[in-house]
Amino acid sequence: MLFFYNILTHIASLVLRFLAFFSPKLKLFVDGRKHVFQTLESKISTTDKTIWFHAASLGEYEQGVPVIEGMKQKFPNHKILITFFSPSGYEVRKNNTLADVTVYLPLDTKANARKFIKFVKPEMVFFIKYEFWPNYLNELKKQEVPTYLVSGIFRKKQAFFKWYGGFYRDALKTFNHFFVQNDYSKQLIQSIGFNNVTISGDTRFDRVIDILNRDNSLDFIEDFKNNQVTIVIGSSWPKDEELLVNYINQSADGVKFIIAPHNIKQEQISSLKSSIKKKTILYSEYTNEISRFTRNDNEELKKAQVFIIDTIGILTKIYSYADIAYVGGGFGNPGVHNILEPATFGVPIIIGTNYSHFAEATALVHQEGCISIKNENELKVAFDSLLYNSDERNEKGHICETFVQINKGATSKIVNHILNENLNN
Repeated sequence: MLFFYNILTHIASLVLRFLAFFSPKLKLFVDGRKHVFQTLESKISTTDKTIWFHAASLGEYEQGVPVIEGMKQKFPNHKILITFFSPSGYEVRKNNTLADVTVYLPLDTKANARKFIKFVKPEMVFFIKYEFWPNYLNELKKQEVPTYLVSGIFRKKQAFFKWYGGFYRDALKTFNHFFVQNDYSKQLIQSIGFNNVTISGDTRFDRVIDILNRDNSLDFIEDFKNNQVTIVIGSSWPKDEELLVNYINQSADGVKFIIAPHNIKQEQISSLKSSIKKKTILYSEYTNEISRFTRNDNEELKKAQVFIIDTIGILTKIYSYADIAYVGGGFGNPGVHNILEPATFGVPIIIGTNYSHFAEATALVHQEGCISIKNENELKVAFDSLLYNSDERNEKGHICETFVQINKGATSKIVNHILNENLNN
């Protein structure tokens, strides 16, 4: 099977190069890998000690941040390498300050794996949540490099648990230890003969709790909110917005809405704005005319009822101003976006129906801190219930906040295990 896997990987490489001519995202995927080895050669010397972290995309990177920070603190003389598979991760975090080197991970061929590990010479490797690349893992095993899975999630449908997944199961033998999120994942990995597993929990809880220690203030959001009840709609997709726009247009004047769409392409932002009948301001309009707003003491901002955030990087801080949060993605694939950010601020949350692959969303729906809605009518009932019943709003917010607090601590379990392992060796 590994033979056929390698053939398919080479075919995929050729196909991706062709498709890159027609897709900007695939062009980033292909072009971003052209100079990886030159970058590694220039930034990692033969005397460097290196710790390598791999994240599929942005979500996995954020999940890994607490562990990266913990390892940097414990191993200050090591260089940190972070690799990404997806452009949606690399392009957003390529200039992060955590890593000494950040690059795309070259495609999983035998030649790439040998060359990559020869340049990096990692002393430890961490794969975050998932992505198991057989050639890289086999080469790490051959080189006897300690390798760990962080915040792992296993599901019955994965190839490891199928009759044809033997070469994937062999690749798992690379890992010194599996740090998984839940008991089900532990049972699955044990069912195929791996007992080097610990339920550490999800490092994202540590990541979002750390947010509380930062300065989350945004003066312009405070001016817009103007002491009124505010609903923050984060990472919305068109399917979410189809349900939301009617509610916004029919809402009482005393309710404010902040919308941070997942996609901030100009045509989609313009379409969204034109569908809203309330006084609406775009973040780009505000920043372009900030001197005028300042002269008028931001009166226009205060009078607006809808604020569309057509930029990235500030949604987390905006959640700190929310009285109610709607988190988008729950009507598409792969499903709902990050609900832990509003939850850590003690905000009740509304989501769509596609959340079953996300343990935190499933748990919070079960605990009734989060409400799942199927249609526009259910959306209205949920919003109205939270808007006009402050006791219910506070109770659900408290459930969310408590849920985050009681699930913290995964990072210390992982880092302490690594330290003890190193001391014993």
